[in-house]
Amino acid sequence: MAFVPFDDRDGWIWFDGEFVPWREAKTHVLTHGLHYGSSVFEGERMYGGEIFKLTAHSERLKRSAELLDFEIPYSVAEIDAACKETCARNGLIDCYIRPVAYLGPEQLSVTAKNSKVHLAIAAWEWPSYFDPEVKKKGIALEWAKWRRPDPATAPSTAKAAGLYMICTMSKTAAEKRGFADALMLDWRGYVAEATGANVFFVRNGALHTPRVDHILNGITRQTVIEMAQARGIEVIVRDILPEELGDFSECFLTGSAAEVTPVGQVGDYRFTPGALSLSLMDDYGKLVRGQL
Repeated sequence: MAFVPFDDRDGWIWFDGEFVPWREAKTHVLTHGLHYGSSVFEGERMYGGEIFKLTAHSERLKRSAELLDFEIPYSVAEIDAACKETCARNGLIDCYIRPVAYLGPEQLSVTAKNSKVHLAIAAWEWPSYFDPEVKKKGIALEWAKWRRPDPATAPSTAKAAGLYMICTMSKTAAEKRGFADALMLDWRGYVAEATGANVFFVRNGALHTPRVDHILNGITRQTVIEMAQARGIEVIVRDILPEELGDFSECFLTGSAAEVTPVGQVGDYRFTPGALSLSLMDDYGKLVRGQL
């Protein structure tokens, strides 16, 4: 599919309570969120006309804003409805949805007490975050140069735009070297997450995944844990050192965009997508489409 810039597309965007033509959904260059990172967002997927765990996403959007000390002037129910309306207005039944809330151009300084909170919601077709053929074999990750921040230095559990700066830098650097993504450590040196997805490992039939009291607790991550536990699979949530990766047989990523993606390589460590990773990938695909 030919690349089309995101500011030059047909369709409608929900913007502060009303629909505007896609190309007219603009904000000023002196918007606070652009200069100071006062912005939060969500990534959601609609499958067959239903947005998977929509309310959980809307609730997290509100919580993220609160962590950045601003309040979105719409209720969770209103955000849910606006997301559904955006998909319907654009005639979409299988798509990606991006709500974004940010502080506007009313005041441009470090303080933002006079800045208005804006909310926009866009939706577009986005089949797969990673190449489907590569995904089946397991994608390759390198180690990121940057680390996830200490929660005492940033609102690290919020889905905040500013926290993704090092993710963009890490993923772009990885792609330039032929990798699909990068795996990040936290500020202490433990395994944290990929640039836009949580990570799981398999050892002796059990799942191991990092704690999320200092990183984003992904909704897909929560779903996969629920799926695994329902199948009687042990899930161990703990700190994981990078040198432990040699003890694991499988690895996979989870996220609304990534869904469940097997990993074949992290730096010098190799994995073979096995029964557990592939079955969870298949089951997740069925679950989000109401087939499980």
